[in-house]
Amino acid sequence: MVEDVLADAQRRMDNTMEHIRQDFTGIRTGRASASLLNRVNVNYYGQHTPLNQIASITVPEPTMLVISPYDKSIIGDIEKAIMQSDLGLNPMNDGHIIRLPIPKLTEERRKEMTRVVKSKAEDGRVAVRNVRRDAIEELRTLEKDGQITEDDLHRGQEEIQKLTDKHIAETDEMLKTKEKELLEV
Repeated sequence: MVEDVLADAQRRMDNTMEHIRQDFTGIRTGRASASLLNRVNVNYYGQHTPLNQIASITVPEPTMLVISPYDKSIIGDIEKAIMQSDLGLNPMNDGHIIRLPIPKLTEERRKEMTRVVKSKAEDGRVAVRNVRRDAIEELRTLEKDGQITEDDLHRGQEEIQKLTDKHIAETDEMLKTKEKELLEV
């Protein structure tokens, strides 16, 4: 019983970490990366489709992305989706491909992005703590129902706390790395 609760908590905390990682890759640091466009969805024949499924994205130089749509008729929709995203990028369309220059970040924009990253990291920490709370609640219910002993409850709580500490430390490490990336000129 305790192992099931721990396994579920581990899985949910790992999912939270993956979500934070994806959020961090979508934050622009001044260098071109195809992962910047992971969150851009294009209206493709009435369906919101991720950009990387309807076009190839290449990085020919450190400050430029090139988007080559598989279907040239949707080039305008791709351009519109990029402009509506919160990336602050201006696409250049030549009818066949879209060039996306990545401008250098200003000091003000770097600080703003750092605040965004800190906020996302804090959201991740809160999500991990919520998983901890739910797991401990579940263990207490099992103990109250007589399915596990009081010792099992305490051991389970200690294991869940160790999991929580590990995931929060991982979040802090990812935050530190991303902040360093953002503040690097």
